Amino acid sequence: MGLIEEIGVKAKAASRELCLMNAEKKNRALEEMALALSARRDDILAANHEDLDAGREAGLSDALMDRLTLTEKRIEDMAQGLREVAALTDPVGEVIDGWRLANGLEIRRVRVPLGVVGIIYEARPNVTVDAAGLCVKSGNAVILRGSSSAIRSNLVLTEVIAQAGEGAGLPAGSIQLIPLTDRESAKELMRMRDYVDVLIPRGGVGLIRTVVEESTVPVIETGAGNCHTYIDASADLEMAERIVINAKTQRPGVCNAMETMLVHEAVAEEFLPRAAAALRERGVVLRGCERARSILPGIEAATEQDWYEEYLDLILAVKVVTSLREAIDHINTYGSRHSEAIVTRDLEAARRFTAEVDSADVYVNASTRFTDGGQFGLGAEIGISTQKLHARGPMSLRELTSSKFVIYGEGQVRP
Repeated sequence: MGLIEEIGVKAKAASRELCLMNAEKKNRALEEMALALSARRDDILAANHEDLDAGREAGLSDALMDRLTLTEKRIEDMAQGLREVAALTDPVGEVIDGWRLANGLEIRRVRVPLGVVGIIYEARPNVTVDAAGLCVKSGNAVILRGSSSAIRSNLVLTEVIAQAGEGAGLPAGSIQLIPLTDRESAKELMRMRDYVDVLIPRGGVGLIRTVVEESTVPVIETGAGNCHTYIDASADLEMAERIVINAKTQRPGVCNAMETMLVHEAVAEEFLPRAAAALRERGVVLRGCERARSILPGIEAATEQDWYEEYLDLILAVKVVTSLREAIDHINTYGSRHSEAIVTRDLEAARRFTAEVDSADVYVNASTRFTDGGQFGLGAEIGISTQKLHARGPMSLRELTSSKFVIYGEGQVRP
């Protein structure tokens, strides 16, 4: 038996115990995991510094380096995230609905853990802790497989939280990291149908596509974030400026950052110069359509590929549109079904936008940067799903459960 299969066997055994643990025991484990992160902060930072040094030598982009970086505050944020998950209602055992048949059978649909959840992710060591915490609280064992760029950080983080969790009563194998980063280790995890119940990829377009196309384990597809903000003809332009600055520059290297700005032609002459000046002050490079370039001479020309691009950088595509209809059609053609926003004072325009834009998260007069489990009050998240299955948008505890029918009888037999 190989290393990864051994990990799968341990995870499957742990999942059978985890599904029976009550909320009090799981919460105690999460609290101990949070304390251990704080206590081992220096070890975690030392490992992360090694990853950062290796990343600089490898020429990682600024966006990837930002995702890779841990600080004392980010470690404390991870610990606080575990405490917030502990404070959430345990979804396991919830009766979703129920009814009584004419023959006297009592039917209930009950929420249950998925079992073993595999996570394949890139350059974000915080995912190690977020995913583990959510899986523990929802009664799932987790197998983590991070990227080579964060391997030292992930090894230490997994050691810290797994030891703390097991010390507080979690079964051995509840939280495991695959210590290999070669392609074959990822492929083997993608094919462990006997041990892994669902696989969740978190990363760029290439990683997600590879997992979706090559996995024989069922996949919950998280999406890249080609997010749009549309400035409608009736928009409050001061509000619009605040929103686009936040959506693009508050943290450009994340999936809910704005990548394309659409502006109605009725306000383009007034809005684009002020927005461009504010964005340029913050280092943003603009790439525009022909009409945008006529208003903003000197900006780069946008290509067809730019409308599809998730830059994860201080680059913004800009397009002038003639109508709400054109804006909606553009988003539905080029968007990644992640997060889209309209800035408007027209209630009918807002209604049409929210109804017709095909995305997991649709905003009216707010920044797309709010698409996040913590910001939505769900606690930590395991990813943003852009599918249309049971999980869509930020995935937290309930999205890590399934359901089963439990039927109570008194000797009934089918005629």
